[in-house]
Amino acid sequence: MFEPRLALASLSGAADADWARNGADYAGAAFLGGIAIDPESRAAARTLVQRDREEFLPEDPLAFVDRELAALEDVPLRPAFNVRSATVDPVADAARICREHDAFLEINAHCRQEELCAVGCGETLLRDADRLAEYVRTAADAGATVGVKVRAEVPGVDLPAVARAIDDAGASFVHVDAMDSEPVIADVSDAADLFVIANNEVRDDASVREYVEYGADAVSVGRPSDNPVVLERVHDAVRRRLAVGTP
Repeated sequence: MFEPRLALASLSGAADADWARNGADYAGAAFLGGIAIDPESRAAARTLVQRDREEFLPEDPLAFVDRELAALEDVPLRPAFNVRSATVDPVADAARICREHDAFLEINAHCRQEELCAVGCGETLLRDADRLAEYVRTAADAGATVGVKVRAEVPGVDLPAVARAIDDAGASFVHVDAMDSEPVIADVSDAADLFVIANNEVRDDASVREYVEYGADAVSVGRPSDNPVVLERVHDAVRRRLAVGTP
C-alpha cells in the first residue's frame, strides 16, 4: 500500500502539505488533517478553537483538501486526508478529490472531543457501525481508496466487529490508535482482510517490533511526526521489521 511502511498521522491544525513534505524522507504515507467538511462538524471545530485547540477551518474545506493534495504532487509519498463529517454526502465529494490525487481518504471515527461527538462524528461513528459502513461505502463507490481511523478502549465498542463491517463496506485499511491496549492490533488483524496501521507511542525499534508481532502491516507516528530524530529511528526500525520480503 505504501513503502516504507511508516505513516505520518494527522494532527489537527498542523498536518498540512508542508508538514508532510518535511517528513517525506522518512515516511511512505502522510495523513493530512483532520478537517471538518460539513457544517455541523465545522461548527464543532470552531467551538474547539475557542478553547485553544488548533483546527483547520478554511472558508472552503473541500477546496483546501484539493489544494493541499495538489501541493504534494512532486513529493515521493502517498498522501491521505483524514476527514470529519456528521453527514455522509460531503464524504463522497472528499473521496472524489482524493481519487483525483491518488490519495487515500481516511474517515475519522477517532476524535473523542465532546463537541464533535455531540454532532455525530468522530468517535460516535464507532458506536454506530452501520452508519460508519455507509460512509465507507459512499467513499469507495466514489472511487477512493478508503480507510478508517479508530481508537481502542471505547466502552461498548467491539473493534474486530467494526473492522469486519468496514471491510465488507469496501475499506482497504484501518488505522488503529491502540491506546494502552496493543494486543488489539492482533484482534483487528485477525478479524478482517484490511491493511492494519498501528498507532500510539511508536517511537523506536521496540515499539515497532511489538506492533509487528501483533500483526500490524505498518505503523504511524503522531505527535513526534515533526521530530526528525524520532522519524529516523522509526524509519530504520520499519526497514528492518516491515520491509517487503522481511520474514
